[in-house]
Amino acid sequence: MEHSDERSTKRQKMDINEGLITIDLKWNNSLYQLLVDPDDDVLILKHKIQMETEVLPERQKILNLKGKNNVKIDDNSKISDLLIKQGKPLQMVGSREEDIRSVNEKPEETDEIVNDFEDPEQQDNDSFENRDVYLAKIKRRVDEYKVEVFNPPRPGKKLLVLDIDYTLFDHRSSAETGAELMRPYLHEFLTSAYEHYDIVIWSATSMKWIIEKMKLLGVHTNENYKMTFYLDYNAMISIHHPSKGVVNVKPLGVIWQKFPEFYSSKNTIMFDDIRRNFLMNPKSGLRIKAFSQCHLNRSTDTELLKLAKYLKKIAENCDDFNQLNHRKWEGYNP
Repeated sequence: MEHSDERSTKRQKMDINEGLITIDLKWNNSLYQLLVDPDDDVLILKHKIQMETEVLPERQKILNLKGKNNVKIDDNSKISDLLIKQGKPLQMVGSREEDIRSVNEKPEETDEIVNDFEDPEQQDNDSFENRDVYLAKIKRRVDEYKVEVFNPPRPGKKLLVLDIDYTLFDHRSSAETGAELMRPYLHEFLTSAYEHYDIVIWSATSMKWIIEKMKLLGVHTNENYKMTFYLDYNAMISIHHPSKGVVNVKPLGVIWQKFPEFYSSKNTIMFDDIRRNFLMNPKSGLRIKAFSQCHLNRSTDTELLKLAKYLKKIAENCDDFNQLNHRKWEGYNP
């Protein structure tokens, strides 16, 4: 009976017709499990691999990647066309940019990492919010993605969704302690926000690293505020942008549909240093100034103090956040 249950679990795992599927990948003696949509293509798979390994798609060489019925596989091939053998992970060869730079002894260029695809004032004319293909992906995340709630949502509170890297934490600079990499006034900011907002962390990395970073920063079990839950890259979706190519975004609809009695576009705001993460919910996103080169900016960065005041003002004076223009947050006067 035990073997029968095991086979049933594996069949369900590999069944491309039921929600997300799991692809095992081996790289540098580590095994990764990637959740993908069967309707996604190989290029999106490579972007998910990048999130786990930091190896850029153009540097990835995936071995034993074959198509069903000997179909030729390229970046545009659908995941559902792949021949995925049970118990045989895909093998990937490739090097991270950090390792390549280290070998070549070239200085790291962080500007390319923190810069967005677009100018801060440039309006994106492409609407993605109501496209059926992306709404279907959101529904799959709602159905398949498991949220571990650390502290239950509080009735009447608004929702603040925060990125980590370059928003709360400079993850590229070198330092001896996590406190040196932490954005100034982080704990004061979170303490102030917690009065009116439930706080959620959503990062384009794995859950393991989110928890480690939150512990490192002293956020995970802070006595002055509480985290509601964390979301990792598996809750994100990939979309095809006509000029930007494949991009991964954070659709707040995942949260709104999982917790409809607490959160909606009327009471949610998200901070991120990358504007493209707001493509599925542009009115709810506030692009925060990126925090990098902490050794140079630690003594002058007051972004979180200013944003704490903004959060307090809109919480106390605005019943519908859809009416706000977060691009002009610094000049907000209720």
